[in-house]
Amino acid sequence: MYEQLAILAIFVFLYSVIAGRTERSMISGPMIFVAAGFVMGPGVLGWFSGEEPHQTLRVLADLTLALCLFTDSANANLRTLEHHYGIPTRMLLIGLPGAILLGTLLALTMFGALTIFEAAALGAMLAATDAALGKAVITNKKVPSRLREGLNVESGLNDGLCVPILFVFIALELGAEEGVGSGLVIKLLAEELGIGLAVGVVLAGLGAMLLRACWRRRWVTETWVQITTVALALSCFSVAQSLEGSGYIAAFVGGLVFGVIMGKRTHELVEPAEGIGDTLALLTWMLFGVAIVGQVFEQMTWQVFVFALLSLTVVRMLPVYASLIGTGETHASKLFLGWFGPRGLASIVFTVIVMDSGMPGAELMAQVVVCTVFISLVLHGVSANPLANRIQKASQG
Repeated sequence: MYEQLAILAIFVFLYSVIAGRTERSMISGPMIFVAAGFVMGPGVLGWFSGEEPHQTLRVLADLTLALCLFTDSANANLRTLEHHYGIPTRMLLIGLPGAILLGTLLALTMFGALTIFEAAALGAMLAATDAALGKAVITNKKVPSRLREGLNVESGLNDGLCVPILFVFIALELGAEEGVGSGLVIKLLAEELGIGLAVGVVLAGLGAMLLRACWRRRWVTETWVQITTVALALSCFSVAQSLEGSGYIAAFVGGLVFGVIMGKRTHELVEPAEGIGDTLALLTWMLFGVAIVGQVFEQMTWQVFVFALLSLTVVRMLPVYASLIGTGETHASKLFLGWFGPRGLASIVFTVIVMDSGMPGAELMAQVVVCTVFISLVLHGVSANPLANRIQKASQG
């Protein structure tokens, strides 16, 4: 145990001292951690077993996604939509449903073993994009601000929107298998979403008001203020889960409520939580490399590989391009926005949820998602800086 902890701690330290240089290169942090996990895992060096990290992955991924959902939604500057509402609104209301629909149709065409609800669940699992993996573009000043803001708002909100959609398809599939009436399925689904929504609104609302009151009285110290947002986010998630509701919905809605109540102070309060979330995400990527990548790629077929490529290109880019017609954006900008929809942590957590649900097609769906995320990790990481430079030249020209 301590040997593994030593290896992990030393590796994280070594990465931390070169993180700034890495962010300016074509190699991203998640790429490094996935590769390191694979090399240190059972397939190569064997420093980490493949079974224990697999059991730990669900808990770590759950907490990481909950924290990311909370911070992303809290940081989503909804006022930005008043000035630059065209791009993110169209991408969320038209592009996102279009990607789910197109992904569903492609899955039904390529994978005859999947039912319609399983195919739809797969479409939802791969429609969510990863804000953390898109930071190389969102924080790059060479990219026009309207494009950066559009991607930032979209990636911050679409994973939270995909959660209830995924649960709907899982409930419908399991209900159809068990012969449960649609009314009972809807009732169970409504309870899960309703509990998550209620916990997010009430707990985050009370927590934010309490924090604001204590802030005004200067009861909050500089040391402890760094943990308040983290604790509140995890509270929303865990309370909802313990009440048999959706902790993801609670975290997402809680972040929105927190951001509205705290107003201008939101970013200052959320920033430490973002750092913790980024660290947990990198550790999740390492466990992903240890426990998942090698096993899945041994079983991968050409159909899975082709679907992954189409998911990252046609399935994502065509609906986004169509959603931006009439906005005045150039062809280059539309293609840029469509391309930078990296798949990541949310898709991995959705995979774990589907695996735990007992859906018959869960294993195939997991292979597809893992393959898509891995390819996305490489292609989006390598292309971020070069395409940012190109879009800058295109906008100036």
